[in-house]
Amino acid sequence: MAKELKNLTKRADNYSQWYNELVVKADLAEQSAVRGCMVIKPYGYAIWEKMQHELDSMFKQSGVQNAYFPLLIPKSFLSKEADHVEGFAKECAVVTHYRLMNDPNGKGVVVDPSARLEEELIIRPTSETIIWNTYRNWINSYRDLPLLVNQWANVFRWEMRTRLFLRTAEFLWQEGHTAHASKEEAQDKAIEMLNVYGDFAERFMALPVVKGVKTANERFAGALETYTIEAMMQDGKALQSGTSHFLGQNFAKAFDVKFINKDNQLDYVWATSWGVSTRLMGALIMTHSDDNGLVLPPKLAPIQVVIVPVYKSMEQLEQVNAVVDPIVAKLRAMGVSVKYDNADNKRPGFKFADYELKGVPVRLVLGARDIEAGTVEVMRRDTLEKHVAPLEGIEEYVKNLLDEIQNNIFTKALNHRESLTYKVDTWEEFKEQIEKGGFILAHWDGTTETEEKIKEETKATIRCIPMDAEEEEGKCIYTGKPSKRRVIFARNY
Repeated sequence: MAKELKNLTKRADNYSQWYNELVVKADLAEQSAVRGCMVIKPYGYAIWEKMQHELDSMFKQSGVQNAYFPLLIPKSFLSKEADHVEGFAKECAVVTHYRLMNDPNGKGVVVDPSARLEEELIIRPTSETIIWNTYRNWINSYRDLPLLVNQWANVFRWEMRTRLFLRTAEFLWQEGHTAHASKEEAQDKAIEMLNVYGDFAERFMALPVVKGVKTANERFAGALETYTIEAMMQDGKALQSGTSHFLGQNFAKAFDVKFINKDNQLDYVWATSWGVSTRLMGALIMTHSDDNGLVLPPKLAPIQVVIVPVYKSMEQLEQVNAVVDPIVAKLRAMGVSVKYDNADNKRPGFKFADYELKGVPVRLVLGARDIEAGTVEVMRRDTLEKHVAPLEGIEEYVKNLLDEIQNNIFTKALNHRESLTYKVDTWEEFKEQIEKGGFILAHWDGTTETEEKIKEETKATIRCIPMDAEEEEGKCIYTGKPSKRRVIFARNY
């Protein structure tokens, strides 16, 4: 086994360290020269591109169009929506000057004190304010609605404690911002986009999620309602994997965005915003990967199939090449991403370990003896099982195997979540169970005060009120007050 794998910490020994090492060793990302920011390497970015491609297609099917808005936001914009500025004020990076100059004392470059901006600018932590200021120019009548816009961008939120993909100062995301003529239409759109996220997570990421509503304490700053998809990682912690917000008329009122409705009345528009980020990369890694490296769902793997030749002479290599070339062509024609690694600068054993580390779903190994026997060795990354398959029809076999792997890793993740989901009815049970991790279904009295006390004493938060939660009479685990449904508590990233 390659040196890189020998040094990969085991999940059972230190899950956090395993994650940090895997991100770097699998060539996904690394720390940058800017504190708290990351460099996403080509292999990691290739996974993000596949996520982008699928999500972008789903957005467009729902009528959304892409646009782009400025990175810099006038500071005065943030002050127009009180809850919004309070939510983001501590995370804002502020641009105060527009020019540098040589230090008169010869100590490099300094800020030119005469080049102070008249109004300071904020590097966007999110774009509601700049977008709603723009929408004021775009919306006049109900005929201009709905306005369905998304942007793929970077945002910046000053973070003291960072971890690659999961929490960095600068990260990549998409943010959708829609405007509607009615409250009902906006609420429906917010839920529709949450369902898009849930569908993407389960069908492409093989990531089972719970759809729910955030408590008032956990809502997006400036929203009337926040909907979320919550996933469970292998260590039993929760990861918020996507959110969609019903903003009411808050931003329309803050930026004076009005329209003439069908009754010829002047009214404020209704709004949503919704987004997912490169945090999904962290979810992908922590949900499926193992002590040998990444395990990628085939639908998002940059390389779905790798073929490695085994040979002792150039004559044998040419023989293998002649067999493999048409296989590669057929697989690509079927929409399968395949790499034939016949480079002679690395031994087969090193290649095996490297592609295992990088989570390539299927590996085919072919040598002269295999060609004589009309067979090929197949290894599936999700189970690490090896078997021999006929060369004849291998393309269709591999295509079906990729679907089987996709389904298997989803089922495995779902079973894991269900095995770590518990119903708890007493405070003592709760305190004991939360130390073991997982999702705890428990009654809560509905108050922010109780929610904060539970968090203070156990570090557990209410991840969501599940949308499919059935009404059930019960008593709050902390106060004993009446409750009509269970909510999900967990410790989280």
